Amino acid sequence: MSNDARGWQAWCDGTACPNPGRIGIGVVLVSPDGVRHEISRATGRSGCNNEAELHAIAAALALAREHGVTTLKLHSDSRFAVDCLTGIDDTDSPHLAELLAATKTAFSAFDAVFVRWLPRHRNAEADLAARAALGLAPKPPPLPRRKRHR
Repeated sequence: MSNDARGWQAWCDGTACPNPGRIGIGVVLVSPDGVRHEISRATGRSGCNNEAELHAIAAALALAREHGVTTLKLHSDSRFAVDCLTGIDDTDSPHLAELLAATKTAFSAFDAVFVRWLPRHRNAEADLAARAALGLAPKPPPLPRRKRHR
């Protein structure tokens, strides 16, 4: 598949340290021709990991709008955020519900936003950027899975 066929893509991650704690966000936005735009910043807010993930998604949407993106494939390793934004789940937390509503409203600035969940190990660059925003070291790589012997 060529870069043009993939269109604009964003990978985003948020972290709270401790949880709840300071929020850092990371975003990697890639244009169809491979040009990268990155965000790594502390938000100056405190909150939980789910809140951090939603702030990272909001930052990805804002960065995409700045670059005139109309259709975006957005990747996140937050099952909570992806499931809530795609209508599979919701939340009882008023604060998180407010953030989700604001994020869904931000979708209206685009012709289409495709939200995809991916495993954490496939979101390493955004995770690294979010952790770096808070001065945290990268997470160690996952241990290899052991084969079961019968």
